[in-house]
Amino acid sequence: MTNEALLSAIEKQAKSIYSNLTTDELVQKSLERGEGKLTDRGALAADTGEFTGRSPKDKFMVQDEKTKDTVWWGNVNQPISPEKFDALLNKVIKHIEGKELFIRHANAGADPNYRVNIQVITESAYQNLFAKHLFLRPTAEEVATQETEWLIIASPSFKANGVEDGVRQHNFTIVDMSRKIILIGGSGYTGEIKKGIFGVMNYILPQERNVLSMHCSANIGESGDTAIFFGLSGTGKTTLSADPKRKLIGDDEHGWSKNTVFNFEGGCYAKCVDLTEEKEPQIWNAIKHGALVENVRFFEDSDKVNYEDISVTENTRVAYPIDYIDNIAVPSIGDSPKNIFFLTADAFGVLPPISKLSPAQAMYHFISGYTAKVAGTEAGVTEPQATFSACFGQAFLPLHPAKYAEMLGEKLKENPDINVWLVNTGWTGGAYGVGSRMKLKYTRAMITAALEGSLTGDFTEHPVFGVSMPNDCPNVPADLLQPRNTWSDKDAYDAQCHHLSKLFNDNFEKFADGSSDEIKSAAPKQSIAI
Repeated sequence: MTNEALLSAIEKQAKSIYSNLTTDELVQKSLERGEGKLTDRGALAADTGEFTGRSPKDKFMVQDEKTKDTVWWGNVNQPISPEKFDALLNKVIKHIEGKELFIRHANAGADPNYRVNIQVITESAYQNLFAKHLFLRPTAEEVATQETEWLIIASPSFKANGVEDGVRQHNFTIVDMSRKIILIGGSGYTGEIKKGIFGVMNYILPQERNVLSMHCSANIGESGDTAIFFGLSGTGKTTLSADPKRKLIGDDEHGWSKNTVFNFEGGCYAKCVDLTEEKEPQIWNAIKHGALVENVRFFEDSDKVNYEDISVTENTRVAYPIDYIDNIAVPSIGDSPKNIFFLTADAFGVLPPISKLSPAQAMYHFISGYTAKVAGTEAGVTEPQATFSACFGQAFLPLHPAKYAEMLGEKLKENPDINVWLVNTGWTGGAYGVGSRMKLKYTRAMITAALEGSLTGDFTEHPVFGVSMPNDCPNVPADLLQPRNTWSDKDAYDAQCHHLSKLFNDNFEKFADGSSDEIKSAAPKQSIAI
C-alpha cells in the first residue's frame, strides 16, 4: 500500500478528522478532551502519560535492502524486519479505527533546497499542537500543492505485544526509511515525534544531499557571520547561543550545506526544570498563550506552574514556535559558519577554558562529544563522571559517527578560515569539589573575543590534548587560560590529565574501525610532557 492509499484508508475509518487546526482550535480541543489545563499565563499544560522522555531502548529501524549496509546497527539503531513492521503498522491502523484523529501538514528544513514534506497523524490534540510548533508551517497554498514525503503516525493508546510484534515491550518508535514512515506507539511523549524526523534528516542529508546534519544551536552576528554551538546538557549551549547582539537561527537541529546553515525546525523544545525569568528570560517569556508545557505541576490550589516541582520528571518541557522569541533570523538560514564552538563542562578541571582546534582535532572532538557530570550518591560522595555522545547527539545518528566527522573535516579543509574552538564551561583550579566553576562572564568574554577575531596572538600547545591555548584574551585573567597554572598541586593536575586522556582513548576505541588515520592522529597522548 502506498502512503497516499494508507492516508486515505486512515481518513475513511476515522470517527473524525481534524486537519491543520489553528493553535487556538488545538488548545480548545485539548481542553475539551481532558488532555490538559491552562496555566496562569495562558499556556496549555499537558501530561504525556507513562513516558516523560524518549525511550532509546525501544527505538527501531527497518532493516532492508536500503538500510542493511548503510545504517550503524547496534544499541542506537536496532533492526526490525519489514514483515514485523508491516504487521505492526496494520495493527495500529486497525486500532485507531473509529477514533478522532488530528492531521498536520508540516516541513523540516528551512532551506527550500533541502526541505522534507511531512504529514503528522496523532490521536491527541496536544501532540498535534506540538507538531505545529516544532515543525515548519507551510502556507495553505503550499499544503495544497506539495506532495507528502514522510508520514508520522503517533498512537499512544496502542500497546504492542513485545516479542510477538518484534519489539521489546508495549511502546516503540520505528523508522522505515524505504516506506518513509515513522510509527510511534504506546508513548505520548512528544519528543519522539521531533527526534524521529531528526534521525531521518541525519540519514538522508549526508548520504543523498551532501549536507552535514548537526545537533547544535546557531546564530548570526550583525555583520552576517554565522556561529554554531555544540554541547550536551549542562554545558551552557542555550545560554551562550542566546546573545542580544546576534540573531538566533535555531536552538537544536541544523543542516550545513555548501553555502548555508539552516534550521530543521520551526520552534523550540526547552527544558523547564528550575526555570526562572532571571536565568532564562527568553524561555520564560515564551511560555504564554499557545505554548505547550509538559509534565509540570502547579502550586497548591492555583494555576501557577511550580518549575521546581520534579515529582513527575526532571524532564519538564515547553514547546513553542520560534517567533515566540525576540531577535530571530527570518528565515532561519545563515551563511556557512565563521566560528564553531564545542562546549564541554569538564568537571575534572583539565581542559583549557578555550582552545583552538586543527581540522583533525575538530573531527576527533566531534566524534567524542565529551562533557562531564557530577554524580551524587546516597552517602554524599560526589565525583566527576565522563559523558561521551558522538557528534553531540549519538542517540540520533543512523550512520556511523565517522561519516559526520569526515564531512566536518572536509568542510573545514574547503573553508580554512573557519575557526573551531573547544570551550570548557566546567571547572578550573581543580576538579569538582576542589576547584571552582568557570565564571560565566569569562566564558562570554572568550566567546566574544573568538567571534570578534581578537584571539589572534600567541598560542601554547597543551602537552596532552595538543590543542592550542591562547596566551591572552581581553577581559580574562591570563593565568586562567592555561589550566595547569590554576592548580596549586601540579602533580595532581598531571595525574588528572592522564586519567581524562585515557577516558577519551577508551571511548574512541568503539569508533576506531570506521575512522580515518587523520582522526586517530588527534587523540590525546597518554603520557605527560610538561
